[in-house]
Amino acid sequence: MPRTTNGPATRARRNRTLKRAKGYFGSKSRLYTHAREAVERAEKFAYRDRRNEKREYRQLWIVRLNAACRPLEITYSRFVQGLKKAGIIIDRKNLSELAIHDPDAFASIVGKAKDALKAA
Repeated sequence: MPRTTNGPATRARRNRTLKRAKGYFGSKSRLYTHAREAVERAEKFAYRDRRNEKREYRQLWIVRLNAACRPLEITYSRFVQGLKKAGIIIDRKNLSELAIHDPDAFASIVGKAKDALKAA
């Protein structure tokens, strides 16, 4: 019985990896072994950073909100507490955008949060 190899599948797998490594520097884009290592590493970072990106954006929105709240004489944590008591449901991203692009509307929301804190 003749020896069989799965040449076409192996070649396709290698080409797929080399295609994903296109644009990498030096041997990482040309040699399969180096390309495979580089692609695995890149995919690992991409997986991790898709999750980290969400965290970083949330942190950014919170920092922006705190900076926008301070001149209105309230801290971020008290502001969020007031929003919950007032029953205002709006996410941090939209609050942050509101604070940047429409300070008057943001000030009115802060006012409502302050009133809810005083009432409780």
